[in-house]
Amino acid sequence: MQGRDCGSRYGVKSGTGERDSASRSRVSYPVFQDVNHMVIFGFGFFLTFLKRYGFSSTGFNLLIIVLGVQCSVLIEDLLIFLLQREDENSLKRITNAVVSMTAVVISTGALLGKTNPVQLILMTVVEIIVFHMSRWINETFLQVPDNLSMTHVHLFGAYFGLAVSSRFSEPLPRSEKNASTPKSDLLSMLGTLFLWVFWPSFNSVLAVDKSKAIYNTYFALAVSAVTAFLLSVLTTKDGKFRMTHIQSAVLAGGVTVGYAGHGIKYPWIAMILGLLASVISILGSYCLQRCLNPALKIHDSSGVHFTFGLPGVLGALAQVVLTVINNWTNSARQGHLVTVHIGAFCLTVSVALITGFIT
Repeated sequence: MQGRDCGSRYGVKSGTGERDSASRSRVSYPVFQDVNHMVIFGFGFFLTFLKRYGFSSTGFNLLIIVLGVQCSVLIEDLLIFLLQREDENSLKRITNAVVSMTAVVISTGALLGKTNPVQLILMTVVEIIVFHMSRWINETFLQVPDNLSMTHVHLFGAYFGLAVSSRFSEPLPRSEKNASTPKSDLLSMLGTLFLWVFWPSFNSVLAVDKSKAIYNTYFALAVSAVTAFLLSVLTTKDGKFRMTHIQSAVLAGGVTVGYAGHGIKYPWIAMILGLLASVISILGSYCLQRCLNPALKIHDSSGVHFTFGLPGVLGALAQVVLTVINNWTNSARQGHLVTVHIGAFCLTVSVALITGFIT
């Protein structure tokens, strides 16, 4: 009887029962606090590395979050009314809104120092509406569970921001506005530490099996942090740490494992994903900044592409591989799930890029 109660609470059933249990997963106030602190404090300080944009980054971050959360809740209410969905409790609804705002905050990182508050407000409203549309398409036509459709928030935010950033002119390399100071870098590192500490709560807040999501996320973050320090020393001429590497790569493992953290059975799998994510983040920063970004005329201010975009792509691919392994004996179900995951990934990236250019 106890096992049956635990199964219905954490959603270990398959098929439609899994979707129902996932939609009824509980959210506690301490976990909501963790996610709220992560989005406001973590991302707010994470974007303070430009010496002439510190106050603006923290202030604008708070502005777009409180505005976007209200818009997100209104959109959720509208979908519940139009589609006759089952109404969720208020705490889970506002948690969904805060998690959805992560996409907008990530997009803001690609536009740092190039936009005014009116442009950011416009981008916030448009992006949060389009992100909910993307989730609705995934859930309605591809039958993606609600908690899994939310895991694409990093991908959507990164590529939406890059699409918008491509329409802005790149500042001069030696521009006074495009520089940092030790103080601004220290505050940015403080934001990175906030994000690192609260990331397990972020990955587990909407997950069905929360305990697995928590410890898999922590192991992935730990390995990505060790790998980031190691590669930073190996890739610099003077053999010293570069905080730009550390700030991006230590979070990459958490982004990657967010897609399948609740379904990873062994911690060593999460550790391998964290290692690969950190390697892709640091090596991708070299390749993208020197080859791809100049060709596409993209100026990625805070490196959201190799901090959230590439690790997100790795996480989506890892989700497909793990789905194939876990359903190896059931070829029909395996093919269906692989098609659904690939379709959701392609749809999310396509919608983000197209609407980003339009915005």
